[in-house]
Amino acid sequence: MNAPLPENLRLLVPRDYRIVHADAAGKAAAQQLRRAVFCHEQGLFDGDDTDAIDPHALTLVAYPATDATPPGDRPVVGTVRIHQCEPGTWQGSRLAVASEFRRVGVIGAALIQLAVRSAHTFGCKRFIAQVQAANVRMFQRLHWHSLGSTELHGQPHHVMSADLAHYPAFAPDEPLRVHVHRGRS
Repeated sequence: MNAPLPENLRLLVPRDYRIVHADAAGKAAAQQLRRAVFCHEQGLFDGDDTDAIDPHALTLVAYPATDATPPGDRPVVGTVRIHQCEPGTWQGSRLAVASEFRRVGVIGAALIQLAVRSAHTFGCKRFIAQVQAANVRMFQRLHWHSLGSTELHGQPHHVMSADLAHYPAFAPDEPLRVHVHRGRS
């Protein structure tokens, strides 16, 4: 199960977050978060959600951008993975945000932004995802449209496609990351 958040993060939800491509430690923490969300919380998988996509997927992670904590020690509070499923077509999957951070309201959207912009930078012509029905409205607000409904793991989903015009590729000298600052709650 995902390691418990440090006491200071449970009491005070940070205002700043960084969304980056994960290093080895970030990938391990992302896997723990995915297990907590998809196995323990939602019950979609029995014990582990790892599959054949994981070895070649790019993992993105969100963590609090507190200057006092070294990057390797910051807890991963959100994750998503992306991969090229055929030339020019990329797919995002396993979007997860720790339950304590869902009320922040910007972490999932920032993960989606980095996922699609990164893929666009790598030559993506079409970006798709299989989105749980409960999250379709959020994706629609982020300029995605449904290609149809389906059932996965016993749950209703929509196959959705991103409007790439709203997710520009990164400039050659621009780092592949997103910094999020949320307003007061």
